[in-house]
Amino acid sequence: MSHEATLTMREARERYFEENGFGQGGNYDERWVRVDVGPVPFWFPNSAERVRALRFHDLHHVLTGYRTDFPGECEISAWEVGGGCTDHWVAWLLNLSGMGAGLFFMPRRVASAFYRGRHTGNLYRSEYGDALLGRSVEEMQRAHGMDAPVPAPTGKDRWSFAAWSAAALLTSAVGAALTLAPLALGAWALSRLLH
Repeated sequence: MSHEATLTMREARERYFEENGFGQGGNYDERWVRVDVGPVPFWFPNSAERVRALRFHDLHHVLTGYRTDFPGECEISAWEVGGGCTDHWVAWLLNLSGMGAGLFFMPRRVASAFYRGRHTGNLYRSEYGDALLGRSVEEMQRAHGMDAPVPAPTGKDRWSFAAWSAAALLTSAVGAALTLAPLALGAWALSRLLH
């Protein structure tokens, strides 16, 4: 058993915040969030719905071991989609975008994470609070079936992956179009001014 497994979810989450430079408490109370997509920084409002989903998402990083780099975020996105995000609509939106991006660069890792999510539980159905944060990492991993090998995907798993992949690719395409449209419009307007 690793030392990390003996920590409470709260202790492990604080270590995760520190190791990833997220600040004490994960900066949940910040008004704006910066996300770097490659070399390009984006800022967006840190809405209450985003924080509601992020509290569980951060705990999922602790439980699964997926990193916070680009591949890790794509994997955890697929894992969360595979397990379902219940009524956390921001989680659905962000995870489908992340899964879609991952399908372009690392489809096998995304598929593996999705199938893992189909066969393990996540915390989106849990009540967030002291009772959850006070449990040990090992206890939560065991409670959600993360201590067992992931079975081979069934036909139903494969169909589910195909359907969610289509939704993820569409979500990523729409997100990319909305992100790039202002840049393209600005470039077009600048070219018109210069001619």
